[in-house]
Amino acid sequence: MEHEWLKQKQRSMRDGFSESLSLRVHRALSWLDKSEQCGDDKDSQFIFLWIAFNAAYAQDTECLRHTEAEAFSRFISKLVELDESAKLYGVLWSEFSSSIRVLLDNQFVFQPFWDFHNGKISEEDWKTKFINAKAAANYALSHKNSEQLITIVLQRMYTLRNQMMHGGATWNSSANRTQIRDSVSFLSKLVPFVIDIMMNNPDQLWGDANYPVITE
Repeated sequence: MEHEWLKQKQRSMRDGFSESLSLRVHRALSWLDKSEQCGDDKDSQFIFLWIAFNAAYAQDTECLRHTEAEAFSRFISKLVELDESAKLYGVLWSEFSSSIRVLLDNQFVFQPFWDFHNGKISEEDWKTKFINAKAAANYALSHKNSEQLITIVLQRMYTLRNQMMHGGATWNSSANRTQIRDSVSFLSKLVPFVIDIMMNNPDQLWGDANYPVITE
């Protein structure tokens, strides 16, 4: 299990962490641990993995000044810059032929598809955006642009996250098995690397956590 070795590493390094980094890593690890306890419940595993990722990256200043997608991009850019062993690109390369490619081909996790069905854009518009988005992802992979590709994939998962968290899906429904399965496959590899990179760079300014611990 990824959580076990990361937790051991955190215990050996946490004295050198800032209070903010320590809190982010502690919270992210707790949700990663919970995700690994879900067994075959992919819906719950996806939710807990998303919370783990959120615990690692979210910070007040970015939420105030940037959209969710832009916050993703800024955080991922920093991780890629610090990822000297190219672990993140390795995940992208290994997963592209399976979970990532399937996600990119899945219209149900592409927000413009839902914008069309909600009457916000035309059918031609969403289909054009879909083609362009897939082309951008392929270009990013071929040019080793990890930041852009991870951001594209996370944007797709954010649509799935919204669908689930806002009651737009049924638990264990056959209608969304593919996107849930492939999102879990990707996040279960991405999240541990994110936490590991953050722990390896305690001197970086990661920002304050959204909700600091306050005792009464």
